[in-house]
Amino acid sequence: MLKLGRLNTLRNQIFIGFLLVMIIVLALGGTFTYDRVSVLLRHSAERHIQQTAVQATGKLEALVRQIDTLTAQVATDASVQRLLIQETEGKRITFSERQSLQQIASNYQAYGTGIRSLELYTTDYRRLFPLDDVSLNSRIPEEWIVRADREMGRLVWLGLDPNDSGVAIAIRRVRLIDRSFSHGGYLTMRIERGYFELSDSSVADDGSRESMVLLDGAGRTIASGFPSYYGVEESIASGEESVSIDGESYIAIRQRSESTGWTLAILTPVDYSTEGISVLRAAIVVAGVIGGLLFLVLTFILSTMITRPILNLMKAMRGARLGSLKPNPYTSSTMEINELNYAYNQMVAYLNELIDVVYQKEIIQSRTELKALQAQINPHFLFNTLEAFYWELEEKGEEELARIVVAMSGLFRYVISRPDEDEWVTISDELDHAERYLQIMEMRMVDRLTWRIEVDNASRSVPIPKLLVQPLVENAILHGVEQRAGPGSVVLRVEASERPGYTSVTVVDTGPGMNEEASRALREAIEEGRSLSSKGTGVGLANVQRRLNLYYDSRAQGLDIRSAEGEGASFGFEIPNEHGGEIKNEEDSDR
Repeated sequence: MLKLGRLNTLRNQIFIGFLLVMIIVLALGGTFTYDRVSVLLRHSAERHIQQTAVQATGKLEALVRQIDTLTAQVATDASVQRLLIQETEGKRITFSERQSLQQIASNYQAYGTGIRSLELYTTDYRRLFPLDDVSLNSRIPEEWIVRADREMGRLVWLGLDPNDSGVAIAIRRVRLIDRSFSHGGYLTMRIERGYFELSDSSVADDGSRESMVLLDGAGRTIASGFPSYYGVEESIASGEESVSIDGESYIAIRQRSESTGWTLAILTPVDYSTEGISVLRAAIVVAGVIGGLLFLVLTFILSTMITRPILNLMKAMRGARLGSLKPNPYTSSTMEINELNYAYNQMVAYLNELIDVVYQKEIIQSRTELKALQAQINPHFLFNTLEAFYWELEEKGEEELARIVVAMSGLFRYVISRPDEDEWVTISDELDHAERYLQIMEMRMVDRLTWRIEVDNASRSVPIPKLLVQPLVENAILHGVEQRAGPGSVVLRVEASERPGYTSVTVVDTGPGMNEEASRALREAIEEGRSLSSKGTGVGLANVQRRLNLYYDSRAQGLDIRSAEGEGASFGFEIPNEHGGEIKNEEDSDR
């Protein structure tokens, strides 16, 4: 067991770990390379197939144009036009005239190959030639006739004949040139399927190269390089890039003819597109073996280089007295890591003691600063003087000034607390203190200041550290209302926050506001703890931010500052509705 423990060193674990990583990396790299190169080879084959498809499509369009030209010549022939006009005027043409149409159609038909027949119909679907009484709507579906009407004289390719799968049908609505191109009848052409055979010498008969399949708009095969029993229509109609026909996989490239609406598919065996993959596979295997051997040697050297400095660091950490905040509860099967954990946990114990001392000093320092602010005024002298002012003003009938003196007395009595009083009050107490301050500032600024306090009753009993709201009101007046040319207003708003269990306190002024640069500088100064008050000896925004962090830790997010140049400013914060302090009422503090 002891011998096994000695083998379980960090160096051996790094060596084995790197070896496994090497195997995974080489496997993934080889697989990725094989996959990507295979894709490149396949794409190259697809581009070749795409070129073949473009060429085949061009050939198909040329065949289509021939039929389009031929049918256009028949439809605009003078004799055909004359006899159709006669029919539209209600004069039935004679049998001999129908024979002459038959002769005209035969002459035009001789110019094309693969044309089985030309057929001419009147507007009421009667056939003029060939010489029988078959109607158009009995030869083709009604919706095909509607398509021909909708195209207004353009040639419409309908696909395979419903009555004869060996021919394809195209139809054109004949327009009477001398009758303002009005409807004169229908001309249909039946073409042999062999007319559309697009295969050439570039397509091998053994199926090792491309095979072409031409489908009409309904998905029926017009021309195909496969036997009819293979059922290639379903595979091509699926729209997938790879299709399987008779157990063999093919890459399918599809081109749609704009003239006919038919689909031309070029099918190439997958084996053809992946030629040379075996050579690539062998090259990847050889490269992986060579790379693996080199990686083994480098891993052994690297693991030795890593573990040697760690051993030296472990010896140095045994005498250290600094560390992180929490001890590491985890153990490891590696000897070196366990030694590091032991030294680390030693440092944690000493660091926790240091943190506790620093934390207590911060609390004492914060409370001392607040007490120093409160003790700047001699309470007994101040209260006696204010009381004398009050009675003197009452005797002289100066009720407004007497009210202000009472407000000042209440304000200072609230600020100056005895050493045995707690620092926590309710929001209602803070609002009363802020109201007294606003009354005093209203008298000083006369008609330049208007103010109001908005609070819901549910928020009045929420506990809050003393003197946390008044500095925001003071800041709104000194740096907001006083900095504008005309009258201004201050709104102190207390309401339930959108966060459950929290209360929002916001002070909004209509001062000149701040631009983005000034707002950013203000936030940085507050975070650094610098007081920004330029008038008086107020607690300041920096002290409010620091006290929020001290009393609420991470439960309060600090001051929220919102301002835009020319649109005033808003300062506020959110505090939880519960805290760990105790609140003493006014009666207890006066005893």
